Amino acid sequence: MPDYRLLLACGATFISTFALRAEPGVPPVQAPVEKTPAPARESAITFNSVHVNGPYIAMTFDDGPSAVLTPKLLDLLAAHHIKATFFVIGENVAEHPEIVARAAREGHEIANHSWSHPNFGKMSQESVRSQVQRTDDAIKSATGKRPTLLRPPYGSITEREKRWIHDEFGYDIILWDVDPLDWKRPGPAVVRNRILKETRPGSIVLSHDIHPGTIEAMPSTFNELEAKGFKFVTVSELIDMATPETPHPKAQTAEKTAAKAAPSPKPAASPNG
Repeated sequence: MPDYRLLLACGATFISTFALRAEPGVPPVQAPVEKTPAPARESAITFNSVHVNGPYIAMTFDDGPSAVLTPKLLDLLAAHHIKATFFVIGENVAEHPEIVARAAREGHEIANHSWSHPNFGKMSQESVRSQVQRTDDAIKSATGKRPTLLRPPYGSITEREKRWIHDEFGYDIILWDVDPLDWKRPGPAVVRNRILKETRPGSIVLSHDIHPGTIEAMPSTFNELEAKGFKFVTVSELIDMATPETPHPKAQTAEKTAAKAAPSPKPAASPNG
């Protein structure tokens, strides 16, 4: 006679096992999925203007120092309590270190504009490095401090050059958004009017302290910029004030289908930039 108790026990075990496997509400255990962190946004190293909250602008002067004109400009800046940024030529610094020392002592920013004003975009890496390093050393000798900004002559520089110069020297690359074309010597009134017309909050204004007409234009230019409510800072101070841009509501809708915006276009090369 079969052992009914044994058959009963086996049946109970089978039913119990099936019930456990079919039990609802018990989700399978899944291994946690690691999320790949989003790559950090690359910080900007090139500026032709800066988005700021407030009427702040940076006046910049290239190609000096001039033995005669730069001291006159420094007197004028002091009278207006304006701090400017001077993008100096290394060989001029070596010839007139006392003028550069005065500018730094009076609170102006001294920045690198190459040794002899060549076109970086057409040069080898070693040649560019020599231009930058010699000027860096001349500024350090004159002021006791190394610069942190570079403006390439003519605004000419490749993307690769921007990167390795930034990596090696720590420089930000500074261009401009206001160019009165004073190197063409159009006359003081034209220089002034072009600056007044184009300058906006966050502007970086290009001009040259080696042209008499530029220096003659500055008293009325400064007066009228001040009357418009603009406040003057150095380029590094302007960059430190940078704030994120808030897109216009209509622009936000368009951006959903638009490609990512390209960097600001490089300003037109100025022969004495």
